[in-house]
Formats: sequence, C-alpha cells, structure tokens
Amino acid sequence: MGHLSTHVLDTMHGCPAAGLQVTLQRLHGDGRAETVRQVVLDADGRAGGPLLDAAAMAVGRWRLLFEVAPYFRARGVELPEPPFVDTVTLDFGIADAAAKYHVPLLVSPWSYSTYRGS
Repeated sequence: MGHLSTHVLDTMHGCPAAGLQVTLQRLHGDGRAETVRQVVLDADGRAGGPLLDAAAMAVGRWRLLFEVAPYFRARGVELPEPPFVDTVTLDFGIADAAAKYHVPLLVSPWSYSTYRGS
C-alpha cells in the first residue's frame, strides 16, 4: 500500500527538526497549487504518520514547502534578512500511487539536500 512521508533533520544542530512546519500541495495542470495538508513536525522530525495514506495517494505533481527560516529563528539562530534559505520548495512527481514515497530533507540555514528515501 502506497503512502507519502517526510522526515527533516537539522544538520546545524545535529538533531531532528522538531517544530518545523511543512505544507503539502497538489499541483494542477492549470497552474493552481491546492493545499492538501499542513503539519508541524514532531520531536523526531516527522509528521507523526503519512502525509498521504494509501487512500489519498494519487499519480501527479506535488509540492512540499518546508518553512526553514522560521524554524531556525525559533531555535535562536540569527539569520540575515532576507535569509539565505527561507522556504525550501520541493516539486516532485508521484508516478505510482501504490508505491511508498519518502522525502527526507537535511537542512541548515545555508544549505539543504533531499532524495527519494525508502
């Protein structure tokens, strides 16, 4: 059964990004971005379950918005204005609704990386 999940690690502090806000949007062919879900990550840097469960999985274009600058400001990190990394926007596709898609993000105020996890 397919699902979509995420996990964010704060590489500046070497810990999960607890409290970071993530928004999931479905991208439509007419250019609209429909917000499907908004979560605040738990103590393990996870959404506390799938962002999309098997019933909600759908082939198409999707977007994850990771609110990085507000997270680091809340941690007491002094950021320039505007911040170098503010909102990480990741557009991706789901080609197989029965598959598992895991989207990890490793982030600092100065860089980020992501990949399709398992």
